[in-house]
Amino acid sequence: MPPIAAGVDFLEAPLAVFGVLLVGGALISGLAKRSFLSLTAAFVIAGFVVGEGGLGLIEFDPTSGFVQGLTVVALILILFRDGLEVEEEMLQEAWHLPLRKLVLAMPITAALIALATYALTDLGWTESFLVGALLSPTDPVLSSAIVNNPRVPRLIRHSLNLESGLNDGLALPAVLALTASAAGDEDFTWWSFVLQDVCVGLATGVLVAFLASRLMPGGRSLGDDISRHQKALYALGVALSAYGIATLPPEGNGFVAVFAASVAFGIWRPDIAECFHTQSEDVVELVKLGVFLVFGAIITIDGLFGDDFAAVGIVLFTLLVARPVAVFVALAGTRQVDTAEKAFMAWFGPKGVATMAFALFVLGSGVPEAERVFNIAALAVLASIIAHGLTDHAGSEWIARREAAQSRLSQ
Repeated sequence: MPPIAAGVDFLEAPLAVFGVLLVGGALISGLAKRSFLSLTAAFVIAGFVVGEGGLGLIEFDPTSGFVQGLTVVALILILFRDGLEVEEEMLQEAWHLPLRKLVLAMPITAALIALATYALTDLGWTESFLVGALLSPTDPVLSSAIVNNPRVPRLIRHSLNLESGLNDGLALPAVLALTASAAGDEDFTWWSFVLQDVCVGLATGVLVAFLASRLMPGGRSLGDDISRHQKALYALGVALSAYGIATLPPEGNGFVAVFAASVAFGIWRPDIAECFHTQSEDVVELVKLGVFLVFGAIITIDGLFGDDFAAVGIVLFTLLVARPVAVFVALAGTRQVDTAEKAFMAWFGPKGVATMAFALFVLGSGVPEAERVFNIAALAVLASIIAHGLTDHAGSEWIARREAAQSRLSQ
């Protein structure tokens, strides 16, 4: 008789490492909040130490069903969580700044990174724009000291938080299309991608959200009260259903459907969306930490610097030039923020879990240059973890003192 765990023995070491990290992370969580290294970032570093690039205690095949399955689940949860944020934020008055950054700064950032990648490496235009798409989203997790600090001006916190929440979903179609094109899919055409993957995915997501919002009663079901826990599970079911139904004929894109469903569902049923945020936080965090660990375990020093100084140049250009230039262009002429505040928002556009999940998806996609694209994105994430981790507390305190000083002068 085969052992009970036959077929999953490859998970023994990873689960042991993950468990130890969860225990250790909980014990040092207070210290992590006061240091430059967040808990999520620590999982990337720990993954690197115990993974292929370090001690070699755990190994993952990026094309395996486990890694790709984890990536899919992570993307579903990330996109659904981000989309549910839209209603609360968009109903606030100050939506002009994040709208400008999403519509203008994000594509400008991607285009500038693509130009730098094409100029510094021998990657083609498709792969170069794929790098740009991967590195265009920002991550509020790695700048939590900014978006969660009440002393930071509310307009800035709101702008960065909404931008970070929406740009994952907006970058998704570009990542998917460029990946399919770079993989040499003979059936891929841009017009069919828009009509089938995007349009069918959008329609499916909105339809699922509409039906789900009407199906769940506001108070009681079959004579009994519906708990917050059950409402959170209901929302999770909406996300999974949107993904699964979209992949059925005529085969829209499941990820697009999830994001569309989350935005619509959050608008129509904010009560259930709020339950999902409070009740499902641990599930989302667990999957996210798993992605961080796998991501860190896959990367190696040789891989990260496989393009030598070109990779370093792309990363520096991304953090110091592409993002700042794009933000200043997008916010040109606005009187809501001054030059210093624009520079503050331009700097705090860290790369994090969405970039990691997208990069893992590309790595298992069959793109000929997938490993190089992945390593450039990975180096940018690591650099962002260090650079933004070292500056978020100091930056938030500086902008808070500046705001307080301006308030005193205006009185």
